[in-house]
Amino acid sequence: MLDADLKTQLAAYLEKLQQPIELVASLDASDAARELDALLDEIAALSPKISRVAGHDARTPSFLIRRVGTEVQVGFAAIPLGHEFTSLVLALLQVGGHPVRIDDALATQVRELPGDYVFETYMSLHCQSCPDTVQALNAMSALNPKIRHVAIDGGLFQAEVEAREILSVPTIYLNGAPFDAGRMSIEQILAKLDTGAAARAAEALNDAAPYDVLVVGGGPAGAAAAIYAARKGIRTGLLTERFGGQVLDTMAIENFPSVEYTEGPKLAASLEAHVRSYGVELVTSQRAKALQPATDDGFVGIALESGATLQAKTVVLAPGARWRQTGVPGEAEYRNKGVTYCPHCDGPLFKGKRVAVIGGGNSGVEAAIDLAGIVEHVTLLEFDGKLRADDVLQRKLYSLPNATVHVNAQTTELTGDGSKLQALHYTDRGTGAVHQVDVAGVFVQIGLLPNSEWLKDSMLLTPRGEIVIDERGHTNLPGVFAAGDATTEPFKQIVVAMGGGSTAALSAFDHLIRHSAPADSESAAA
Repeated sequence: MLDADLKTQLAAYLEKLQQPIELVASLDASDAARELDALLDEIAALSPKISRVAGHDARTPSFLIRRVGTEVQVGFAAIPLGHEFTSLVLALLQVGGHPVRIDDALATQVRELPGDYVFETYMSLHCQSCPDTVQALNAMSALNPKIRHVAIDGGLFQAEVEAREILSVPTIYLNGAPFDAGRMSIEQILAKLDTGAAARAAEALNDAAPYDVLVVGGGPAGAAAAIYAARKGIRTGLLTERFGGQVLDTMAIENFPSVEYTEGPKLAASLEAHVRSYGVELVTSQRAKALQPATDDGFVGIALESGATLQAKTVVLAPGARWRQTGVPGEAEYRNKGVTYCPHCDGPLFKGKRVAVIGGGNSGVEAAIDLAGIVEHVTLLEFDGKLRADDVLQRKLYSLPNATVHVNAQTTELTGDGSKLQALHYTDRGTGAVHQVDVAGVFVQIGLLPNSEWLKDSMLLTPRGEIVIDERGHTNLPGVFAAGDATTEPFKQIVVAMGGGSTAALSAFDHLIRHSAPADSESAAA
């Protein structure tokens, strides 16, 4: 199961175990159970603090990682390799007493949660969004034995997935009922469980002193801006709902100079670690609601949906972008019920079924190619009269026996039975003919929209909603700068966003130097 190098690395990690743990395996006669059994044997052989115990869980194959003599445990109804291997390693360490690396106040909040919680997370081993959710709930289980969590591979337990009509991952159940869907952090989970948490967080943020530079956005542009600002020795804050932005949803990155290949979550983790190494104050799981231009006191305000307001001498806006939606009837109704935007995450849930992809650019064609290896048939629809993807991708798509391409196809409606998607309707723009394609899933891949709606009443935006900037990252507001995919920068690339974030931060520092009041300088000198 594990190659020699991986075993060596894992053995080194397992030396950090502080308390003995046991692997409680519930197995059946399936090939998957034999594979899991072999994996657990290999893990147990790597540390004298790990033992094997037979289990009797109804969901097989599955296993628990349990701290010996306690109720601390996490579960996997999966063979946690692929994207979930890191989740497995962290679970082994955390259940084994290695500290959960989160803020002390957050850890205390988890430990003091009243009540009992049984979480089930349906995930895919190919999903780059799932590990964050799995690791957050595993960490909470390690901190509080009244919290139980099992991560379930939807591909391994398809009957269960179909019975619960789960059509996107990660999907979370709590105590047998739907809880949420999509990537979640510990802060976000706590906000739903501890209803007073948001008010307490808002009160604490309102008391925060103004920043020299406040970066809004945790993607590549925001991370670069925070690093460059903090290196100047000035007080820097970074506000983000989730660190990494779109990068977290990027499977393969092969055009980042000096790095031949990496994956989005790995790059996002490296960016966050780099930002934290400079002492940047991170404000996470908060969403900006409005920008308040500088007033007589010289501070720019960022109002949050939680009710708090952060203030700063300068602001770097890097809110990034999100997947564009079609806007056709049925899209919102069937989102996560067959309509999805992440082929890597949700593709395995449609194994052996018929699906469609909307969009003929590189992302759409790549999605169709990937899906063709999983599903029964994939239909790609492109509004234009021709595909816009690279020729090499088009040739690959047209070579696939289970792929059909329709150009001049205007999607008009998505329909279903109220609980799940059943069909896509489109009009041939050339002939006017109306068509129906029976599908279980639709993957929307039609580009991006800037996350700038909250700025439309306070600053200059293009008709597309992009923040207007000059070559130095200046906006039309004094002390407010911007970078990344939400701006008029034409090239929406990771490396370009990083360069833009660096430029914006340096421009913000230049603004601080040029606009420091003499009284401030005298006070600093004294």
